[in-house]
This record gives sequence, structure tokens and C-alpha cells, in this order.
Amino acid sequence: MEKVIITNNPLIKEKFASTYEVELYHKDYLGVLETVRDKIHLGHELLSHPLAGSIKPNETPYRTILISKNKKQLDMKSLTIIESAIETTKKFIANRPTPDWKDIALFDFQTVDLSLIENVLSNLI
Repeated sequence: MEKVIITNNPLIKEKFASTYEVELYHKDYLGVLETVRDKIHLGHELLSHPLAGSIKPNETPYRTILISKNKKQLDMKSLTIIESAIETTKKFIANRPTPDWKDIALFDFQTVDLSLIENVLSNLI
């Protein structure tokens, strides 16, 4: 199955642009989830969980999600998962907004996000 990587993490674009279709968005964590939701409404399917990893949505500004490249009918399972992830993220952010991290911490979060998607990709191959 062909894949598209949706991300707000510039490390992902650097690492995978030559081997995968990567869409880099200048949005926050929630914005990435909402972008993926919109793509699911267009017929794309989730290939990775939007809340993967142990870092809470309000702790990191970065999120990378894998979706199908080809469009089909609306996949209700994908839609349910992404809508639930959006609601969970909103709850976390309402309780405690994402901190304004220093550059070194941002790079660490980018690296963790990269590691998560590398693991997903290696398991899908």
C-alpha cells in the first residue's frame, strides 16, 4: 500500500522526502490531527495511530501520522480514531497548554517523533 506521511516535524521531511511522499505542515499538534481528519473525509485511511508513543499531546508540539495515498470510501474506523484523538488532545491542551520549549527540547521532541514513525514504517514493510 502506498503511503503519505503527514507531519509538522522538519526532521521527517529531511529523512523521508526522497523515499515517501511527505506533506510538511506549519501547524501545531492539533492542527496536524485536524489535517489528517480532513484527509480521512476525502477517503484516505489511517495507517498509524494518531496518539502513538508515551508523550502526551500537550507535551510535544510534533506529530507525524501515516495515511494511505489512495482514496477509497470514507473509512469509519479511521474517522472514529482520529476524532477521538482530536478530542483527547483538546482535553489535554485545555488542562495544560503545550509549553514554549527551548530549541534543544524541540529537537529532542522531533527526534522522538522521528523514531516513532521509523518504527511504524519498518513494521509496515
